[in-house]
Amino acid sequence: MQWAEKSRLLKRELLTYSGLFRLHKELFKEVWSWAGIQRISEKNIGVAPHQVGREIAKLCEDVHYWIENKTYEWDEIAVRLHHRLVFIHPFANGNGRHARIASDLLLAYNNRESFTWGAEDLVTDGEARKVYISALQEADRGNYPSLMKFVTM
Repeated sequence: MQWAEKSRLLKRELLTYSGLFRLHKELFKEVWSWAGIQRISEKNIGVAPHQVGREIAKLCEDVHYWIENKTYEWDEIAVRLHHRLVFIHPFANGNGRHARIASDLLLAYNNRESFTWGAEDLVTDGEARKVYISALQEADRGNYPSLMKFVTM
């Protein structure tokens, strides 16, 4: 996070394919040799691998549009960015953590408060993760209030 918050390059490129993939690489390069590389296999979640690049590009265009046209408040823009990144599922692993950090960086780069994300560990199974997954599933159906509430708990 310290690198990301200070990176002028990432600040300019966060809402691009290369910026989002660079972020994943920096976050997880010590964990996985494939960090920052688009998944090539089908998963039980996410778009087909051949659609990842196109969907990331559409997401970045949408976020730029929402910002420029003040379509949503900043918190909702960040929540929608997070949800779509998780939905696209561009990597074999680390998608939720990556999407949460990308959303927090978008807020930080625009002088907004980061989310609390339920103030608990969302990686391991537990009540907070169940509520988080349920809120993401509601967002899959176009309903964002539960996810909006969860990120600020």
